[in-house]
Amino acid sequence: MEVLGIDIGGSGMKAAVVDLEKGIFVSERKRFQTPQPATPEAMIKTIVRLQKHFQWAGEIGCGFPAAIVDGIVKTASNIDESWIGNPINQLIEKATGCKAEVMNDVDVAGLAEMRYGAGKNYNGVVLMIAVGTGIGSALFYRKKLVPNTELGHLQLHGDIAEAYAANSVRESERLSWEVWGNRLNEYLLEVDKLFWPELIILGGGVSKEFSKYKKFLHPKLNIIPAQLRNHAGIVGAAYQVHSENK
Repeated sequence: MEVLGIDIGGSGMKAAVVDLEKGIFVSERKRFQTPQPATPEAMIKTIVRLQKHFQWAGEIGCGFPAAIVDGIVKTASNIDESWIGNPINQLIEKATGCKAEVMNDVDVAGLAEMRYGAGKNYNGVVLMIAVGTGIGSALFYRKKLVPNTELGHLQLHGDIAEAYAANSVRESERLSWEVWGNRLNEYLLEVDKLFWPELIILGGGVSKEFSKYKKFLHPKLNIIPAQLRNHAGIVGAAYQVHSENK
């Protein structure tokens, strides 16, 4: 079965057709810039542009940078606040004429890693941590998702953790890999203390640089980089349409 997966972020909106059996792209990936301001009307128009690019008339799955509860947008991370309270599934279905399912962007990336990637052989508590502009999280137990966790907002040194250990902080403060790696380690040890995960999957763009800071992470942490890399968001967005986790 094939589904159009769309990974929606604050800077880019990326899509590809995904083979759900294999978890791979069966088309090229297409990317458009996220419109600014990132209002519902402007972003829905971009989703329609992606649909038309693929000449798509089947099901659509989206990962979206917000908490989504019963198809309603509850938060606005790097998008316009006018999204809050909007029925995003219905808006996409009305604009595209296709059945649509939307979940939080890190949740869908986690679903992809649990089904096709780093977490597929684990059945206990697994935590995906996506480190980029902020810190996102996806929590699983026996491969079941606990949706809309915001573990980047845990308190650390008097502020939310992502203000201390996100990759954007490393870049803006020009931190060395050692200094930043020790900050990330502090955060991961805090999360480990709360959830005792069997595995931590590290996602986000910084996962590609894992070898540069791995040695600064505590050896008791079973942590590995995401296997699907930049494909995880699109693959997971497509997969969640038929997943029992939605």
